[in-house]
Amino acid sequence: MGFPIAGRWFERRRISDDITLFWEPHVIELMRCNIWHVRGRDRDLVVDTGMGVASLVDAMDDLLDKPVTAVATHGHGDHVGGHHEFVTALPTGMTLESFRQRPAKVSRRVVEGDAIDLGDRQFEVLHLPGHSPGSIGSWEGATGTLFSGDAIYDGPLLDELADSNIVDYCATMQRLLELPVEVVHGGHDPSFDRHTLRRIASDYLRRRA
Repeated sequence: MGFPIAGRWFERRRISDDITLFWEPHVIELMRCNIWHVRGRDRDLVVDTGMGVASLVDAMDDLLDKPVTAVATHGHGDHVGGHHEFVTALPTGMTLESFRQRPAKVSRRVVEGDAIDLGDRQFEVLHLPGHSPGSIGSWEGATGTLFSGDAIYDGPLLDELADSNIVDYCATMQRLLELPVEVVHGGHDPSFDRHTLRRIASDYLRRRA
């Protein structure tokens, strides 16, 4: 017997005038990724899209009034499930038994140094491998803001997955130590400041030395 999807699948919190955090409270904590909406002058940025169980576009409806760039920090299923919504129609009447993540059409592959232009905000793509080979962050140097995905967050870091690489992760942590961060919006758990970033990265490097 199937179970109906919760009537309210997403929760949200306004972080600032132009950043809103979404999350899926009915997903197990390990797989409950942070979904970020960043408002720009000419277009908006969505960083990661969750599991894809329910419509993220519907949940963001009151925020989406201009073109959107949807970025995947990496390819793990808890971060890319809703990307297909930004280019295709949505399924309806889904149950847990019928749930399958839908493929999304990749419109652009980003690499180190690429720019994500929102008109009044510019994010630089940083390649931050370790958790996965292709993990990226979106870095706004003007404000010291980093959307880090699973490269770093204030919780247990996973570096022994099938596609993880501890040597690469150590290099990423060393790089992050040198980044003039003001705030990190991670792929999981609460946002944090430069002091916390330095603690997390330094602890990781000591542990894996």
